Amino acid sequence: MKNPVEFHGIIPPMITPLNADYSLDVAHTIRIVDHLLEGGVHGIFILGTTGESASLSSDVKSDLIRQVCRQVSGKVPVLVGITDCSFVESLDLAAIAAESGASALVAAPPFYMNIGQEELTAYYRQLAEAVTLPLFLYNMPSHTKIFIDLQTVKDLSNHPNIIGIKDSSGDLGNFEALCSTFRNRQEFRIFVGPEEILTQTLEMGGHGGVTGGANLFPELYVQAFEAFQTGERSRLKDLQDTILFLSKNLYENQTYKSCYLKGLKAALAFEGLCRGILAPPLSAYNEEEKKALHEKYLRVKEKVSSTVTL
Repeated sequence: MKNPVEFHGIIPPMITPLNADYSLDVAHTIRIVDHLLEGGVHGIFILGTTGESASLSSDVKSDLIRQVCRQVSGKVPVLVGITDCSFVESLDLAAIAAESGASALVAAPPFYMNIGQEELTAYYRQLAEAVTLPLFLYNMPSHTKIFIDLQTVKDLSNHPNIIGIKDSSGDLGNFEALCSTFRNRQEFRIFVGPEEILTQTLEMGGHGGVTGGANLFPELYVQAFEAFQTGERSRLKDLQDTILFLSKNLYENQTYKSCYLKGLKAALAFEGLCRGILAPPLSAYNEEEKKALHEKYLRVKEKVSSTVTL
């Protein structure tokens, strides 16, 4: 089993590059993995929300796991999302991840069934018993319609194969409670999802961020984490301000509920890091929307360039 302390810092939730037929775009997968590694990330998380895992075929998922693990080749930990409504499908993905050399698994609650905390606890225990790689819980209530309560996390943390949680609830009170609860158990790792609160959660005791914008500008987020570690508060504020500027300009356009992913993939396509194709039911911005976004993207790129130290 991996040492949990190895999991820290900036672990981008990598997008899944797709071809027009929704198969895996291998060429751009290679390109973005190289981009992330060159940017100094501390790990890569595939098949999460940003990776559109719920919309991908089993072939794309398995192809992506094998490609990323082969390419990363142990340079940084690879975390693989195995969230599914089917327990057996989750186990199949977990087996491919283990065979491919992944470091850990990440699982959000099954997102269709109506379950409570007692059933959720039983589910995670069953999952942790059945997989060989260490497991992270993934709190994503906006998508799964169930919040992993603090007491549930405490109970599950006693399982030897459950080593941490990614909290994407955006609830700072909950994150602070998690950090307080596990202050003396640093082997249980706590990561934040929303990059807009990266600095606050690091100050609370979080171990890092699974930040979507790091797909685009990994150095920005890595340098923010490093500035926190070295106590450079003024620099950290500048970097966090730039992260907020990016979020405001790239994720909050139009009225779509999916504008975060539309904006992120479009921006990555501007840089040649993917084709900008989203899997149904999502779809890319139209040409007019892309043109409007591109003007904002250029301003974001300029601000990042003025903030990040090369």
